[in-house]
Amino acid sequence: MDAGISIKEAAGRLGVSQHTLRYYERARLLLPVERGASGHRRYSPRDLDWLQFLVRLRSTGMPIADVAEYARLVRMGDSTFGDRLALLERHERTVRAQVAEYKEHLKAVQFKVNYYRELLEPTQTTTRTA
Repeated sequence: MDAGISIKEAAGRLGVSQHTLRYYERARLLLPVERGASGHRRYSPRDLDWLQFLVRLRSTGMPIADVAEYARLVRMGDSTFGDRLALLERHERTVRAQVAEYKEHLKAVQFKVNYYRELLEPTQTTTRTA
């Protein structure tokens, strides 16, 4: 029995397509994935942890070129910790700015939601019966 999980299972767990996983491998964002006796990719827990981080970087808007640079630095070893930190700190600033912008957008949406709720609220009139 082959160790690891199939590309289909990995894609499902990560919330990406199988095509994305193959692309990440071709783009050298991860080391070549082990293959089972059948020749099919078998993703290890370590592969999945690494891919989950890459997916998070992409989901937060990191350009693929920066993801590739980060992966290259990781492959180069511990001597690149400073460069990795600098790259991630730049991205962190970008994400923080995006979060602040989204908070402002959310305030505007909430304002309109409340506005329409108030308009649609039934009037609070009481009827008196004689």
